Amino acid sequence: MHSTSRRNTLIACLLSSGVLCAQTGTADIGGPEGLDLFEELTESTLGSDLPTAVWDVNDSLTFIPGYDMYCHWNTDVLFDRLGAARFDHDTLRLQLGTHECDIMMPCEGKLTSPYGMRRGRMHYGVDLDLETGDPVMSAFSGMVRIAKYNKTFGNVVVVRHYNGLETVYAHLSKLMVAPGGLIEAGDTIGLGGNTGRSYGSHLHFEVRFLDQPIDPALVVDIENGSLRALNFDIHKGSFAAIAAAKAASRTTSTTRKYHVIRRGDTLYALSRRYGVKVSDLCRINGISERATLSIGQRLRYD
Repeated sequence: MHSTSRRNTLIACLLSSGVLCAQTGTADIGGPEGLDLFEELTESTLGSDLPTAVWDVNDSLTFIPGYDMYCHWNTDVLFDRLGAARFDHDTLRLQLGTHECDIMMPCEGKLTSPYGMRRGRMHYGVDLDLETGDPVMSAFSGMVRIAKYNKTFGNVVVVRHYNGLETVYAHLSKLMVAPGGLIEAGDTIGLGGNTGRSYGSHLHFEVRFLDQPIDPALVVDIENGSLRALNFDIHKGSFAAIAAAKAASRTTSTTRKYHVIRRGDTLYALSRRYGVKVSDLCRINGISERATLSIGQRLRYD
């Protein structure tokens, strides 16, 4: 075991040298690609004024938020789809804060799209209105695990918090943090934008535990910007609800009606043919009224 002062010096060296911010192709703290391996440190890493040291599991448990729950610190892969399989508690109570105001809303915009099924697909977070360039802030204190570009989320930041929750901030126009960075609630992590698969400037905000999504509205009163409660109980049913929603969606999707675009088709013509307003066609298909239709494209009209 390292002494407290030795540990503090060690973590400072790791942060400044970038070892704690390892990128793809190098060993993350806790192991490459999430494997629970140890990263050996040499004098060239720590500096000549410190003896050679080995980063061990005790260091990971001490310095990485929620390491005892995840047993890895992956700075490349956003989510482990099998994360819920590691949850073996009947109920786990997480402390969110000591006061209802112990949270910072990521931005000031109103809710524009809630958690749940949307256009036949699961929307795993909430969308909050903002303008490109508006500051986006971390909801809680923690450590940045992901700060990168993703083809779906655009510029995205994932922050691991000390109770094991992770929050996700997507479609940013600019990243202002790096993996391994320690941040406080309210610190700016990026600027709002419209990157990735996004229609218009907004913030996609998620809350996850063991990589599995939780409705943010269960944790925070979005309208008032305060915690719903000081503690949050998670159980296996929290994840089972997602599977049930997906199953219901698959059943519903079999009854939906689609038109395959042919040469000469227009939104106005399809509107008259199927008796559906152009605005409704655009809404249920997630397209603009000025969108160009492609031959072979499927357009839902029910």
